[in-house]
Amino acid sequence: MTKHVQYEGHEHLPLAYRNDQFLDGPEGRSLRILSEYLYPLSHFRRERIHDTVVFFGSARLMEMGPLGRYYNEARELARRLTAWSDALPDSDRRFVVCSGGGPGIMEAANRGASDAGGKTVGLNIGLPFEQRPNPFVTPELNFEFHYFFMRKFWFAYLAKALVVFPGGFGTLDELTEILTLMQTQKLMKRMVVVLYGTSFWKEVINFDALVRHGMIAPDDVNLFEFADDVDTAYKILETGLTKYYLQDEQEVPGIAKSQV
Repeated sequence: MTKHVQYEGHEHLPLAYRNDQFLDGPEGRSLRILSEYLYPLSHFRRERIHDTVVFFGSARLMEMGPLGRYYNEARELARRLTAWSDALPDSDRRFVVCSGGGPGIMEAANRGASDAGGKTVGLNIGLPFEQRPNPFVTPELNFEFHYFFMRKFWFAYLAKALVVFPGGFGTLDELTEILTLMQTQKLMKRMVVVLYGTSFWKEVINFDALVRHGMIAPDDVNLFEFADDVDTAYKILETGLTKYYLQDEQEVPGIAKSQV
């Protein structure tokens, strides 16, 4: 609600930072963008969230659907990761499960973390269909974004690992953006990336063809690993996170805890 201040001899004048018409207009866009940085930042600091494991995947994969195994396996993987991370001897919350906050694989990830009694992050965004906040996100870590690029910033900035289940345009967008940041060394940290569902990913993206045509370097396919079951994915994540962030954190440049 717009707040007005009255000065003697003058009309009521609205304070700029409480003027809804200004804040919602084109001139207030930079403030709205900044708010989508500062608001999550304040919550992450308060909850001592230093890093995350991000789950991507289709919003359309339901628990009882034809590909329901992916939902259930994402849930179990998130549960096991949360139980492991919550048992670490650290006063800060490490490797917190994070998703896009919506249904499908996102819900499964938040649900699995909730099953383990842990905190879990949801970076939701308003869309005309599919996207709705799921009930398993920790309330104080549940965020609604208007700007895709600010949501993507928070996915990339805190993530130390990424698990990508089968998905459509949105999943492909998030995956290829993170791989591009890794390939171009714009992420000054190690990131463990697991593509879950080998046959799906090798059919949807022909990585060998990209190498053969010279579109990516042969070493670029080493930016990620494949997994087809919870045990394999969990082992990859636990081994990578332990190596890069629990054993060598003080020794390897560029991989210290995020400065949240």
